[in-house]
Amino acid sequence: MSCCNKKTEDKIKESESRGVETTDSRHHKETAMIQTVAVLNPWKAATLVVTTALIFTLAFGTLLATGVIQIAGMSDATMAMKNMSGDEMKKDQTVLPSVMPVSVPLPITWGDIGTKMLASGVIDEQKFTALYESRGGVSDTIKTMLYDTNVGELTMTKENAQDMLNLFWAFGVANKNPVLSEGPMVDEKYGGDPSRFAATGGWNLRTGDIMDHYNNYAWVSLTPEQQSRVETVSQGIFRPCCNNSTYFPDCNHGMAMLGLLELLAANDVSEDDMYDIALGVNTYWFPGTYETIAAFTAEKGVDFADIPAKELLGDGLSSASGFAAVKSSLAGPAPTQQGGGGCSV
Repeated sequence: MSCCNKKTEDKIKESESRGVETTDSRHHKETAMIQTVAVLNPWKAATLVVTTALIFTLAFGTLLATGVIQIAGMSDATMAMKNMSGDEMKKDQTVLPSVMPVSVPLPITWGDIGTKMLASGVIDEQKFTALYESRGGVSDTIKTMLYDTNVGELTMTKENAQDMLNLFWAFGVANKNPVLSEGPMVDEKYGGDPSRFAATGGWNLRTGDIMDHYNNYAWVSLTPEQQSRVETVSQGIFRPCCNNSTYFPDCNHGMAMLGLLELLAANDVSEDDMYDIALGVNTYWFPGTYETIAAFTAEKGVDFADIPAKELLGDGLSSASGFAAVKSSLAGPAPTQQGGGGCSV
């Protein structure tokens, strides 16, 4: 309007200098000019908007197609986690291409652990089966891990991640290990009674009392070097449901991760690979957490894929307090992702 007003004022001044127009005639012309502008401007504005949008769309599409512009999280190289053979784990391009792998190979020897857990009562077959029948049926993963007696390497996916969570939880709570007999679970500082935690009392798909099974079966024994590796790595892996590391496995996720680390160490998996595998597993168990962390690192100008798994799993990002700080510092709302599970069966 300022430009239009200036043009009107210029015309009035021109008329005054010529001395040929009356005040009424000037007012009439000014009114007519404003009415004309009011009619024309919307069409001109609409034309300008449409033209600009068309040009921008064509230009952006060309730049995106040629790779000049890349959208964060759409790179195939994102989250370049590798398995033991050095092959990159495939990513799920339809869900979380920047965070969640399509699958995580688990280089462990499960063997006949499932049948041993059934025979010992660590898993009450009737209770366990009833739970899964109520959820749609017992999966092929569970059937294999519970009933087969020569199970080698396994593969975790987003479809079977919760099934494996429960089975690794049962194994972790029952397998004899110094972390359970000498670590924080029995520390007087935390009450000295391991039965009072969610990881123990919460495992109700058993026979008898939980302490009849806790740290009671030497199914997988480790060498001193392997045990040292478990203790080192477990102290570096945190979870957003609490502020404790896997070394203090007081909930199902911590106990399941401890069990998995024991199995990995028994197969001489390196520390670096254990961290990489644990990160892939955690993206299934806590998908929204790592999507949010990826958004946080992107805001800081750092690609999630460029951050070592050990750092992503540390207390600064993956603990309850660390993740809370991440969420509160995001410029926009935290991303959401369906999936994962709670701290119960």
